[in-house]
Amino acid sequence: MMKKLKRWENIHTDGINRLSARAHFISYPSLSAAETHDVANSRYYQNLNGIWKFVFLEAPEYWPDGFYDDDLDTKVWDEIAVPGNWQMQGYGKMHYSDLWYNFPIIPPRVPTENPTGIYRREFEFDRNLDEEQLILRFNGVDSAFELYVNGEFAGYSKGARIQSEFDITKLCRQGANTMTVRVFQWSDGTYLEDQDMWWLSGIFREVELYTRPVSGLYDFTVTTEFDREWKNATLTVLAELTEQRNQIITYELIDPEGKPVFIEEKKANEPLSRYIVSPLKWSAEQPYLYNLYMTVMEDGKMIEVVHQHVGFRSIVMAEDTFLVNGVAIKFKGVNRHDYNPRTGRVVTREEIERDIKIMKQNNINAIRTAHYPNAPYLYDLCDQYGLYVIDETDLECHGFELTGRYDWISNDSDWETAYVSRIERMIKRDKNHPCIIMWSLGNESGFGDNFRAMAKRAKEMDPTRLVHYEGDFEAEVTDVYSTMYTWLDHKERRTMDQVIEKSKKPHILCEYAHAMGNGPGNLKEYQDLFYKYDKLQGGFVWEWFDHGIEAVAEDGTVYYQYGGDFGDDPTNGNFCIDGLIMPDGSLSPSLYEYKKVIEPVQTECIDIEKGLFRLMNRYDFLSLAHLDLTCSLLEDDRLVDSFDVELPKLAGREVAEIHLPVGQDIEKVCGAHYYFVFSYKLNQDTPWAPKGHELANASFVLPGKSKSPKAHGDGELLIKKEGALLNVSGTDFTITFDCVKGTLKQVTRNGKIQIEKGPKFNFWRAPIDNDMYLLNDYRTKYFMHLGHEIVEDIRYELKNGVFEWDTDALYGTTNSSWYYQLNYQYRIYPDGDILCSINGIASGMKENAPVMIPRLGVNMRLNKEFTNSQWRGRGPGESYVDSKQANHLGVYRQTVDELFTNYVKPQENGNRSDCDWVSITDRQSNGLIFIADDQFDFSASHYEVSDLELAKHTVDLKPRDYVVLNIDYKQNGLGSNSCGQDQLEKYRCKFEDFTLSFRISSFNTKNTTAVVLGREQS
Repeated sequence: MMKKLKRWENIHTDGINRLSARAHFISYPSLSAAETHDVANSRYYQNLNGIWKFVFLEAPEYWPDGFYDDDLDTKVWDEIAVPGNWQMQGYGKMHYSDLWYNFPIIPPRVPTENPTGIYRREFEFDRNLDEEQLILRFNGVDSAFELYVNGEFAGYSKGARIQSEFDITKLCRQGANTMTVRVFQWSDGTYLEDQDMWWLSGIFREVELYTRPVSGLYDFTVTTEFDREWKNATLTVLAELTEQRNQIITYELIDPEGKPVFIEEKKANEPLSRYIVSPLKWSAEQPYLYNLYMTVMEDGKMIEVVHQHVGFRSIVMAEDTFLVNGVAIKFKGVNRHDYNPRTGRVVTREEIERDIKIMKQNNINAIRTAHYPNAPYLYDLCDQYGLYVIDETDLECHGFELTGRYDWISNDSDWETAYVSRIERMIKRDKNHPCIIMWSLGNESGFGDNFRAMAKRAKEMDPTRLVHYEGDFEAEVTDVYSTMYTWLDHKERRTMDQVIEKSKKPHILCEYAHAMGNGPGNLKEYQDLFYKYDKLQGGFVWEWFDHGIEAVAEDGTVYYQYGGDFGDDPTNGNFCIDGLIMPDGSLSPSLYEYKKVIEPVQTECIDIEKGLFRLMNRYDFLSLAHLDLTCSLLEDDRLVDSFDVELPKLAGREVAEIHLPVGQDIEKVCGAHYYFVFSYKLNQDTPWAPKGHELANASFVLPGKSKSPKAHGDGELLIKKEGALLNVSGTDFTITFDCVKGTLKQVTRNGKIQIEKGPKFNFWRAPIDNDMYLLNDYRTKYFMHLGHEIVEDIRYELKNGVFEWDTDALYGTTNSSWYYQLNYQYRIYPDGDILCSINGIASGMKENAPVMIPRLGVNMRLNKEFTNSQWRGRGPGESYVDSKQANHLGVYRQTVDELFTNYVKPQENGNRSDCDWVSITDRQSNGLIFIADDQFDFSASHYEVSDLELAKHTVDLKPRDYVVLNIDYKQNGLGSNSCGQDQLEKYRCKFEDFTLSFRISSFNTKNTTAVVLGREQS
């Protein structure tokens, strides 16, 4: 029999003296004050953020009594910032885990050693509270807390990430008042708060003090419903008062242009129901907001004015789709945690607004508040800027999965109140926001009767929205069939094909495309499916931010820490570094890729030579009238022509064909590449981006003329063997071969070493996070990182003035029975040009080889002064075979440093794909150009593969005194298998035969250009 429970372990005590949940709104003393929408002009408001007194205890009982006494001397107490997480301010322990509870699973018990923070501050209050309530509002406290005012117990609450309000009218006095808050890190509520994130505690959202009139609005509910033609709508407002005193409410609705729609008086106990003819509809694409003012009058006296934004939109089910304003919309979404690298889960309105602007600039139209309600202003901003929201209950019990009883408490009726209370409080607070499309019951908590009760309660409270929960695997109580990381292709796992075939409800991927480190791949394949099938209504990439913790090295370098860096055990390491945005706010290459894949205008080429193209408007509602289209024709890096194109009048989801002049009449240069580029830009300023911001683009290659033959200069080669080395010399160069290893060892020109180590076969890359499930086999079964080369034969001769070198070799890994038969061929011309060809034949016991290998190519070392690159291929950013939509073919320039992507945890990065040449030059205009027979991928950096592989953080990387150049026949795709689909078959680098050929030429940019040289045959 369980002994007496402590208050913070009692699942039947959801709160004490906490006010019933209600909408988050402001009471103003007049209409003019309400029209400012500024809390500073409210009836009374005091923000209690700032520096508080603080004591940190290992357990609550270490100060059982008297900590709340009104006359307690707190001079020796510490000070702490509120809002803030105490771990981020030097108290307690930092800990990151994805699913484990950090204590034994004995619900509802929590450890006796329960870190506890006691917060205290004074506030001044000088106001007559006749006919007013004084309310103290906590917007977020992790995990549970007690409140004391002037030495008296005022209340208790749990539910870390939803607001708690307390009426302290009778406890407050004129003048100085003291407030004490005791916060417990662990509570029975923690069993419902096991989300994938840092375990951070304390008062982490704003604390507010305000008054409301006793005879004013306590709560209200606004709904809009369209008719069957989706033309006219009914606006309904249900008001709730604390006391019925025959109050009158005047409702005034103002349209988005500031014009009155109606004014109507109602008795306070009568609902307002008003038929609105052809209102402007709210959507993420056109977030039209009306202003509703509710003026409460009593006996002819104005009691208060309350403002509420109203967005006219309806959500209905239509067989296997859901409709928003009559359209089966597509979510192009992202999962978002509260996050700041310096303050943890403390985020300001300004930071959230910055996030939303970046999302809009990158074509994202939806947020899932993973996995808890956000601060109220997020929803205000989503209403205003236009983002759909899945509002998620603060509920996750992930650690139970490992017990074998995932539904341990989810199917335990004793916990029903705790479950249902959380969704009730969220719906009550957020119900009046048009941006919210779905209520989510929580995340990764199994399934059971408590979720059935939550779904039922959600429908009772709000039948106008949909219910979501991915853990309801059969969609028994949810309106949508939601899955995570459903694969595109797999023999044993559930795949998207099965979802399409079997699902009878609309489907969303509430999480997919795990944006961890370098990746994800396969975004286009998912989006193509979403567009193809109406019932597939989009998805949410995991996730928005890398959750790195800012740190500073001894030399002042800023870097970011992750799980395990704080002695936290168990930990999921860098699994929290999984965002589209890096911790410093810079955009990851994955965000550019996602932006491209979900762009609002897709352009397809029908016939490039006839100039025929197809435009697809991928908006659900919006026309293209807000965009300008500019088309440009480039000859390699030279702009040949640019002109504006009048876009056809395309409504949302419509398609049109256009005919454009694409330069068929220009005289083409042999070997030049021609690109026809579309750029769709805003033609006016928006709240989230300036005029000229590009939202979509496309690029197409025009047929050109074949490359010109390379004319090699005259001269005489001298051959000299010195021990194991063989030197091949011309007028101003020497090329050295190693006669033992069979390799090109060094290239020197004009007395300066250009190549410090010649091409060497390689199939290993620094592991990316999405390789995590391959690594054990890679390292301990296949020993992929331990390559060995066996030279079988070396042949060389001077033939017709050209030096020819051939090496036959075998290349395998430790203990492997599969290997490559390699043939290196070098042809050196009198002018110093080097033709290099590496042929590989997959040999040995092929059945023992891995299904994927990291890459097939060569690496080499160049002089460290070669710091500038130029190439013809995809750019400007990094690209891989399954993640290259955002990078178009063209000619690009970047420094070697700019080629590098500084992922929080170092890994393979910086690849440029589909190239036919790359040049590397120094500041003196000297350089090398590598020209392919066909195409290759390349990367150049100051780090070896081993440097990236061994470094735990960016600060661990120490630049080499040379440039590492990789030229690859093929590199494995990225996939998303840190969580989700691995590399698709078509994107895999396999153990297969290959040929990689390219020419190496030395040049000086004062005499010619890489572009001109790149037009010659290799």
